[in-house]
Amino acid sequence: MKQIAMIPARYAATRFPAKLMQQLGNKTVIRHTYDNTIATGLFDEVVVVTDSDIIFNEITQHGGKAVMSKRTHESGSDRIAEAAADMNVDIIVNVQGDEPFVKKAPLEKLLQVFQGEAGAQVQVASLMQELKEEALIKDPNYVKVAVDRNMNALFFSRSVIPYPRDAAAAKLYYEHIGVYAFRKQALLNFTSWPMTPLEATEKVECLRYLEYGVPIKMVVTDYMGVEIDTPEDLAKAAKLL
Repeated sequence: MKQIAMIPARYAATRFPAKLMQQLGNKTVIRHTYDNTIATGLFDEVVVVTDSDIIFNEITQHGGKAVMSKRTHESGSDRIAEAAADMNVDIIVNVQGDEPFVKKAPLEKLLQVFQGEAGAQVQVASLMQELKEEALIKDPNYVKVAVDRNMNALFFSRSVIPYPRDAAAAKLYYEHIGVYAFRKQALLNFTSWPMTPLEATEKVECLRYLEYGVPIKMVVTDYMGVEIDTPEDLAKAAKLL
């Protein structure tokens, strides 16, 4: 199977404009993400898909591959689907541009769920990590996910799920990490469907799959580092770096 990684990269982020071009150590956030994705050695190709000449030049001038979006898009999935539509590819991994600490092991686990007889049924998969800090569990910037016994997503929410109605019960919280893997047709289907009510309410795009009845296989990973959503996240990332 041909496997590629695509990195949607929007310049005008709502919460932290130009976050992908912020300096993190000796290079920008987007270059950390691109270079670390290349370094995994898992992909036949890695491509940044962007609406910004600034980001396009940042990647291509340092020897990377980038393409410009032709249209305005609501989500990262929509953006990469435009670029992937005419590509000969089986599995597409969507690596968020604001994930500068990309590692091989989690992405390898994500790709493995598409292998074998059971994997033939998987259309979409994504990553999650255990969330333990109470402040982060309550933080709406951290999207939580609840799963069934087969590790398929039941729901994604910015609210606390599960809600601890029984304080004495054992609780396990997972943070959804915005790294997805799709079969090409599943991604193209997604972009042909109108935005769904839960997706619009929560502003969590993967809810569209669930609302159209497409299971999302979740893969537990170890600590993925810091996702850059705010200036505070950038400061955390600098310390981690």
